[in-house]
Amino acid sequence: MKHSLQLRLSQHLTLTPQLQQSFRLLQLSTLELNQEIERLLQDNPLLERIDGASDPSSPQRETPQSENAEMTAVAEGSPQEPASGSEESAAFDVEDGPSYTSSGSNDNEDDDYAPLVEQPPSLSAHLTAQLSLLHLSERDKRLVSLLIDSLNDDGYLPQTLEEIGEMLPAELDVDQDDLAIALQHLQHLEPVGVGARNLAECLSLQLAAMPDDTPQRDAALEIVRHHLDVLAARDFTRLKRTLKCDDDCLRIVQKLITSLNPKPGRDFSSEETRFVIADVIVRKTKGLWVATLNPDAMPRLRVNRMYADILQRNRGGSAQQLNSQLQEAKWLIKNGQQRFETILRVSQAIVDRQRNFLEHGEVAMRPLVLREIAETLSLHESTVSRVTTQKFMHTPRGIFELKYFFGSHVATEAGGAASSTAIRALIKQLVSAENTRSPLSDGQISELLGQQGIVVARRTIAKYRESMQILPVNLRKTL
Repeated sequence: MKHSLQLRLSQHLTLTPQLQQSFRLLQLSTLELNQEIERLLQDNPLLERIDGASDPSSPQRETPQSENAEMTAVAEGSPQEPASGSEESAAFDVEDGPSYTSSGSNDNEDDDYAPLVEQPPSLSAHLTAQLSLLHLSERDKRLVSLLIDSLNDDGYLPQTLEEIGEMLPAELDVDQDDLAIALQHLQHLEPVGVGARNLAECLSLQLAAMPDDTPQRDAALEIVRHHLDVLAARDFTRLKRTLKCDDDCLRIVQKLITSLNPKPGRDFSSEETRFVIADVIVRKTKGLWVATLNPDAMPRLRVNRMYADILQRNRGGSAQQLNSQLQEAKWLIKNGQQRFETILRVSQAIVDRQRNFLEHGEVAMRPLVLREIAETLSLHESTVSRVTTQKFMHTPRGIFELKYFFGSHVATEAGGAASSTAIRALIKQLVSAENTRSPLSDGQISELLGQQGIVVARRTIAKYRESMQILPVNLRKTL
């Protein structure tokens, strides 16, 4: 066998750890970024947060340019060669003593704890408090408490009394009559309608609690108990024939039913409100729309001077781990700054193309795709996609995710294109201005848009209408 030696030339693309971190930071939301930084602050002693960074009223907030210079100096400078009196040296300043806020004192240890925020009571706690005031036997109270624990978030009882009774031990000797009485006690508690087993029963409980002289209360009870599906289908002709009433009477009945609360337990929902911190703020300055970074969304980091001095004195192998952590800290600061710079560039490019939206609203939104922004800024389309995901822009018209400004386009008769967002806004305007007794069909909306030069198929209108949760024409009809 004859052996031979061969040489092959190949290319491999390898992402450095710094580049991998840059990509990861770019796609993180502001909340995820802060969580990542907190984790790195705990793991890396060479990384620290600048004092007062979390306080929006801090004087440092007023000097974003010096902040960027500070971060750049730390990221690009060398700890072995600090320049005295320079920004690098200032970046390494360490406070020797504890810091205190002007609003509090350090004399009391309790000041270290955040004040407790009073939370609204849950549905279970609200009902239990009312139950404790009722003159019932201890056994009846326990049965009512059992039913309270079985309620869902909407205030409904999803299980039947038979199913609840089967779960109870036989030695308790609880029959269906006992549970039925307990359910009656529960349904007399506030909010009215709680403890219902279906929508019809929930609405019936609320109507029954109204005064006897409430106009058309009996007719409303008849509908919710026996003809609720007919009302949902907007079959007003059948309802008038069933109730033997005219349009005015049925209109009062419909208004009375729609004023009821179909989910009485939702007012006590424990779902927390989620707040969004905008990454970019858009303002109109001297007739121009300008995007600026939100200082409250930018973490302020620096390299710890104490450990940097240790590295300067010990340049041998004993400080190898600290050298590695120093490099990681510098990468994080630099990549963090690059992240916000990229977000600002992309945001300003979006603002330049969506000026009409900022001036006139959704109807003036122009078609925009990621490729257009990528070509303008000489970025890859995937980079623009990362930047626009879970990043938010605060404008005079509200807070929007950057992806909101991108959308498909529909051709116009003039040879141009209209944004899908603008078309949705036009559909919403047409529906809001329609005659509710004779609402517009999808075909009629398509014809009206065609009169404005926007060619949209009927099935496209239906798709946009459903995405905006607008009911079909038969369900929008009123008396």
